[in-house]
Amino acid sequence: MSAGQKVAIVTGASQGIGAGMRQAFRDRNYRVVATSRSIKPVADSDVVTVQGDIGAADTAERVFKTAFEKFGRIDTLVNNAGLFMAKPFALYSQDDYAAYMSTNVTGFFHMTQRALEFMSKQGSGHVVTITTSLVDQPMSSVPAALASLTKGALAAATRALAIEYAKAGVRINAVSPGIIKTPMHPPEAHQALAALHPMGRMGEVSDIVDAVLYLDGAAFVTGEILHVDGGQAAGHHMVQGA
Repeated sequence: MSAGQKVAIVTGASQGIGAGMRQAFRDRNYRVVATSRSIKPVADSDVVTVQGDIGAADTAERVFKTAFEKFGRIDTLVNNAGLFMAKPFALYSQDDYAAYMSTNVTGFFHMTQRALEFMSKQGSGHVVTITTSLVDQPMSSVPAALASLTKGALAAATRALAIEYAKAGVRINAVSPGIIKTPMHPPEAHQALAALHPMGRMGEVSDIVDAVLYLDGAAFVTGEILHVDGGQAAGHHMVQGA
């Protein structure tokens, strides 16, 4: 192993933003440990995949054990795995709540706790978490209070951990996306979703990837919630026909 070759862990890495992140880090010559429930092995010897439920503590154990056994270090953790389900608050079920908490909060807890343990010993490292701009600017047309409850907690934890670990040489940031073109959103919904952004378009996976890569290289930036949302967090706008 090259001592200078960095290692990134990406959660929710089988599709969408996670798959884009996995490829982007490889393009930068990082080795990658990629995890999701459904991820399959890949031919690239510098990418190791770990299947598992992000909300289960043993998934984090296996991911970090694999990273150290295969690559010997961890430089970046991307907490990308997340659940999003828009529905009126009163219609969320107990199962919906449990799924949100497990994926969005418990997964973050287990993965980030292990990452910070290793990174603080190394004296360097970066954790970046994907949140949502609905935390800052809720929309009446997209009722998603459980997203705000869970992702808002991640934004607050990002700032708290940035302060706690600043002197350990470890940075903690977040990217707050608008609505991104991923398999989660069917093409027939794209026009309506684009109209929810002041810039009049949905985000691309590359928009989020670029933001994560910027933060990963920004050595004097920590505790930042970087909005990549076509202007959503800046304020309200008129939707044509509304």
